[in-house]
Amino acid sequence: MKALAALIAAFFLVAQLAPGPAWAAGAQPEEDTYVVPLADPVLEARAKALQRELRCLVCQGQSIDESNAPLAADLRRLIRQQIQGGQSDNTIKDFLVARYGAFVLMKPPVREDTFFLWFGPAMLVMIGVGVIGVTVARSRRRLGAAGESDLEPKLSDPT
Repeated sequence: MKALAALIAAFFLVAQLAPGPAWAAGAQPEEDTYVVPLADPVLEARAKALQRELRCLVCQGQSIDESNAPLAADLRRLIRQQIQGGQSDNTIKDFLVARYGAFVLMKPPVREDTFFLWFGPAMLVMIGVGVIGVTVARSRRRLGAAGESDLEPKLSDPT
């Protein structure tokens, strides 16, 4: 439970500190985000595949392969350096997770600290369905009680 509370607190902190959209701050020139491809096509394909598995920490909805954010470009350069250094994909991912947390993975593992990321939306939907169900049941009870009182014979004044 402490991990969930810490995750929620971290989410709100990141939401407060996150920069606004790129168009609000002025887009960065494309030269800043250009990354020189690796000479070996096999290594370049490996780098591209790895980049698609990692989330841009600025854009958050894009992989670092798709993002034009300067941080994403830095991560692409870092990945290429580590691939040229002989690191495995898992070693590179582990390094980035240690540095940025499991959120950097496009598909984070199901663990105690990522539980809400995986099951939070489903829990919110179930709570919503429960609230709607209770509201409908109460409404039917009220309509049923009102309908029974309408069926009772009314005593009329003999006057």
